[in-house]
Amino acid sequence: MSTETGQSHTLDGFPAAAVEFVNVMQRNRERIGEDAGLSPSELRALFRVAAEVSVTPKQLAGYLDMTTAAVTFISRRLVESGLMHRVDHPNDRRSLYLELTPLAHQMMLDVHRGFVELLEAATSELSPAELATFSGTLQSVARSMVRHSTRSDSAEPREPLRSSGAGSPTHL
Repeated sequence: MSTETGQSHTLDGFPAAAVEFVNVMQRNRERIGEDAGLSPSELRALFRVAAEVSVTPKQLAGYLDMTTAAVTFISRRLVESGLMHRVDHPNDRRSLYLELTPLAHQMMLDVHRGFVELLEAATSELSPAELATFSGTLQSVARSMVRHSTRSDSAEPREPLRSSGAGSPTHL
């Protein structure tokens, strides 16, 4: 092992805990994708369509920060795998919407159920009051990070992930 300065770069306290939490969440997402036979981009696309119900390829490309050609490739694969289908746009013959199939809806229900079970097990030692405080703090920190973050290619930060009511996540 050889490094320029021989220094380790690590974080402590809350930043270290945040990185650990994000890494665990990322590993969970990777496992979900592997179990479903989906690439990370395909899984992200599926989660976005699940949250929005119906999106155009252009909207999906904007969310995924990809070209429409890349989204066409991803959506074609998801259509071929029976997880997504194309629906004609009612007002524009040149456009279409992407929506989940019944198979994908069931997959999302299963994924969310498993995620909720994982979090319930992970937080089982917290009281309802502690869990409510933790949830509120986590949401507050996430929203504040969106407001304070900047991207070099855009003056506008991305929209935060939305909640589908009762504090349940729409994305994993």
